[in-house]
Amino acid sequence: MIRLSHRSPKTKVRESKIHGRGLFATADIAKDEIVAVKGGHIVDRKTLREKITPRLGPVEIQIDDDLFIAPVTEEERELSMLYSNHSCDANLGIRGEITFVAIRDIRAGEELTHDWAMTDDDDYSVECKCGVPSCRKTVTGKTGNARNCRSAMRVISQLIWRAKSRCRYGS
Repeated sequence: MIRLSHRSPKTKVRESKIHGRGLFATADIAKDEIVAVKGGHIVDRKTLREKITPRLGPVEIQIDDDLFIAPVTEEERELSMLYSNHSCDANLGIRGEITFVAIRDIRAGEELTHDWAMTDDDDYSVECKCGVPSCRKTVTGKTGNARNCRSAMRVISQLIWRAKSRCRYGS
């Protein structure tokens, strides 16, 4: 079966000190380089909560207030997973809704992480195990009014990418 999500050939999934399996750089990754793109089906919150999460666990990326990208079958689960664990000091950011890019130069061997508050606005709370000095201790989609934070950061991110594109390509 065809992969639903893209992971850079410079990455590999392996055991993580943060949680279960994680995504790791196998070669140096430059700032702004695309690391992963989430794929799957677009589903609403009700479908996700009632039909998908009970069978597959947390497998989604939120793309709007009531829309998510997720696999819908057990067979698709592994094909859609990115394995980017949460960190309060992440090295990946979001370009648009589903593209994960390096926000700084990343060295081979580093775990690739993103701040889940950037991709989630849901009612849950779990202990954070990222271990960084600036750790918030709790991971939740509602951290600091995540919906407003996520929306603002995506707008800022899109503006930055547009500005960079204009500088590079003169448009």
